[in-house]
Amino acid sequence: MKTLSPQKVALVTGGSRGIGAATCLQLAKAGYAVVINYTASQAASDKLCESITLASGTALGLQADVADETQVLAMFAAIDAKFGRLDALVNNAGVVDITARLDEMSVARLKRMFDINVIGSLICAREAVKRMSTRYGNEGGAIVNLSSAAAKIGSPGQYLDYAASKGAIDTLTMGLAKEVAAEGIRVNGVRPGIIDTDIHASGGIPDRAAQMAPQVPMRRAGSADEVANAIVWLLSDAASYVTGTTIDVTGGR
Repeated sequence: MKTLSPQKVALVTGGSRGIGAATCLQLAKAGYAVVINYTASQAASDKLCESITLASGTALGLQADVADETQVLAMFAAIDAKFGRLDALVNNAGVVDITARLDEMSVARLKRMFDINVIGSLICAREAVKRMSTRYGNEGGAIVNLSSAAAKIGSPGQYLDYAASKGAIDTLTMGLAKEVAAEGIRVNGVRPGIIDTDIHASGGIPDRAAQMAPQVPMRRAGSADEVANAIVWLLSDAASYVTGTTIDVTGGR
């Protein structure tokens, strides 16, 4: 018989920076034990764990590349061993690439984009369902998938591959929500717009948030905390009758 943590447990993939880190902090304040997944940024994960612990919270950093099934399975096994439960999953891990047109993109770029952004989210959701569903003797849970406004806009001439990967996330959210709705699991999504995080630097345009702000109806970029607010609400009991929904956090864009 497994020993269950008295706290609800949340896993945030890509949780050491940006929207993921803001979500981890808010979930810890809401009383969750937080599992911070990261691929390479152990120092950032350790710092975030320390911040949560100093505030009397519970945090565990776990390294895993979500595109690698073996690493994902090891991560979930570590959660099982440490906590014996999983109540919330935030599928936040994702990448962009340098701006390009489709006719300039290599197959290697496309495979990397979909392996991380889509297949990684599918694998993590699959493992979460096994640990949440009443079908497997569990008590339910909630999943939030991070999409993007790019899924609706298309990002022509910039990140068409990223936009397509996030369109797949929208479909995952809708379909999985219906698949597990009767098993105690709610599945929702959040589409951030122009958010001031370092993901833009990884796409080769570090000041993109400032550049794009005038095109946003609210005339500013959003913050990681503003996105995290929506994620944490969707995971909470306040959203108990919400599933299959994706919320735009875009400043009206």
